[in-house]
Amino acid sequence: MHTVDQENVSATLTFAASAARVFAVLADPTTHAAIDGTGWVQEPADRAPLTGVGQIFRMDMHHADHPDGDYRTANKVAVFDQPRAIGWLTGYEKADGQLEFGGWLWRYDLAPLGPSETEVTHTYDWSAVPPSIREYLHFPPFGPDHLINSLHHLADLVSAG
Repeated sequence: MHTVDQENVSATLTFAASAARVFAVLADPTTHAAIDGTGWVQEPADRAPLTGVGQIFRMDMHHADHPDGDYRTANKVAVFDQPRAIGWLTGYEKADGQLEFGGWLWRYDLAPLGPSETEVTHTYDWSAVPPSIREYLHFPPFGPDHLINSLHHLADLVSAG
């Protein structure tokens, strides 16, 4: 299933795994490059598992349309409800060390369907992006298959164990 509205896009897939197993993979930044459906995520700069709201973790990225090509994001955990939901805001670190977030959120909601089956909904929400950013960035910044591709990559990682 794939849905799009004016300010978010989501996809849902059922996994043959427990919610706890899926959550553990999502909370591990070292898996994010393998999960990513765009190929933009390269590797984590911070490898510690995600443990709670407010935690910052950085990712090395590459995007051909980015002014620098290679860049680093700073991500702030905004949702941490183990094993039901996890999500983070993406931003960057300014030259003065301050973090700035653009208003978009990556979120995974996990609904256990039994002891070894979980429905996972992956959402990209840009409803909090201010007009000043919307003037130069298009939302969503990826094609319609990105979220479902990411869910299939996640399912492969979860089943590989």
